[in-house]
This record gives sequence, C-alpha cells and structure tokens, in this order.
Amino acid sequence: MAFFEAKDIIKQYAGHKALNKVSISVPKGSIFGLLGPNGAGKTTLIRIINQITGPDSGVVLFNGNPLVPNDITRIGYLPEERGLYKKMKVGEQAVYLAQLKGMNQKEATKKLKVWFDKFDILQWWDKKVEELSKGMQQKIQFIVTILHEPELLIFDEPFSGFDPINANLLKKEILELRDKGATIIFSTHNMGSVEEICDHIALINKSEKILDGPVDQIKKKYRTNTYELTYTGEFDKLEQVLNPDFEIVEQQKGIEHNTLTVKLNNGSTSNELLAQLLPYLNIVSFSEIIPSMNDIFIRVVNENKKI
Repeated sequence: MAFFEAKDIIKQYAGHKALNKVSISVPKGSIFGLLGPNGAGKTTLIRIINQITGPDSGVVLFNGNPLVPNDITRIGYLPEERGLYKKMKVGEQAVYLAQLKGMNQKEATKKLKVWFDKFDILQWWDKKVEELSKGMQQKIQFIVTILHEPELLIFDEPFSGFDPINANLLKKEILELRDKGATIIFSTHNMGSVEEICDHIALINKSEKILDGPVDQIKKKYRTNTYELTYTGEFDKLEQVLNPDFEIVEQQKGIEHNTLTVKLNNGSTSNELLAQLLPYLNIVSFSEIIPSMNDIFIRVVNENKKI
C-alpha cells in the first residue's frame, strides 16, 4: 500500500484548470520526484498536500486514511520561496519555528545546535538573519523543516541557489532521511538531481500527469537501442561492412581511439553488431546509451504538445 496517495485531483481557478484528474502514489520510504515545466501544476498539488488549499474534487490519502488538519504535524515542507524574519536572531527564530511544529523549547534548542554544528553554522546562532548569506538561510530552513522528524517531507527546489559543495551536503542528508524511513516528495527542474536521488517520478504537464513510475523502469522504457563503442582499426569503410539494420548515427576520429554510435533496428542485437565489427576493429569499449531523465523529460513533454 502506498504511504501517500492523491487520486483524481481536480483544481480549477478562474479561467484556468491547474490540475485535471491528477493521481500520484508515493511508496513508503522512497524519494518521489514531482516533475514538470513551469506552470504545469506541481505547486498547486503541493499546496493541496499541505492543506494550504483544497481540491475541487478527488481524494488525498495519508497512510491509507483521508488527509485531516492534524496531519500537518506529520509533514515537513520546504517551499521554493524561502522566508525568514530578517531582524530576528537565527537561533531564536529556529527555536520558534520548531515550537510551531510541537517541539518544546529545550528539546528544540538541543537538536538545533546539533544540526547547526553539523552544517557548520553554529557560530551564527546569535546573529540576525539579515547578516547571513542566502545559502546559510536555506540551510536553516532545511534544518527547521526536518527537525521534528516528520513522516512525509516535501522539498520544492531544495538545491536552488546552493553551490555544488552545499548541494551535495543536502543530497547526502536527504538520502539519509529516506534510509531512516522518511517518505519524500521532491519537486525540481534539475533532472540531474532526479537521477541521483529519486526512486520514482511523476511528470505533470499542462495540468495533467503524462508519465510516472520507477526511475529505472522509465529509463528502460525510453531506451533507443543505441550503442556507443570506441575502437581502433578501420574507419572509412564501416558503412560497407554493416548490414542495413545497423544505422550509424555518429562516427568520430580520435587521436588514440575512434568512436562509433550505432542504432540497432528491426530486432537486431548487440551480439550481431559485434560479430560484424570484430573482423575489422579492435574494440576498446562497448556500452548501451541509456537516455537521461532530461532527455526523457524533453521528449515526453514535446510529444504531449503534439497531442
């Protein structure tokens, strides 16, 4: 059974349908990527999950039961648009926000200082928020989001504005949260991040879900049966060697090795390709080209435009 589900969600604003019968099913203890172009409907769905707004129709289930107001304490939400009180001291504000999530002051202070030390920002505890860089403020909001150990975490573009070192720090923490049992919904435009941390994804475009499933299965589904090999040997006569089922997509001459990209058509196999090439080439490497999530994202959105 899914830990979190949204079934046939419809949300209509004046003259605009933000969500049209969108359903997602998030397995427990997984990182679920919620993807889509700007204006696709992702933020509207996140707002419904957080009970900031309600659906016009459809059902939202939390661990098999309809979502209720008290469930908000079981959810941690890091919005894309960050917001801290600029004039408040960092530690004072972090404790206040933790108390809003049901933690007492002593417990919150103790846990916050552990996390501040872990993120190397403890020295800023008594500084005003306005004295901090944007990246430091984002670290604080991340800590406050996860501090009360919610069962469901929602991160909306969590790496926005981070340098690569701090982005990797956050990725590591998100993966550890999943491994400790948290269920995570991760909304982003960064397809590289999706490949690194997401177990499942749903792609929303123009208010409708157009793709979903485990990341590894989606990548297999959209494979193009294209292979790349590096080699030494014949270069100019390969088109004469290969039968028509092997389509040469690209061929490049290198200093030490040459590179060949071939698409296999009409049910031809990689073994058959190798059998045809081995008498003429010394093959250094051979691998299938698996499409990236970015390639799949662009392809599926473009295909959806044509419908």
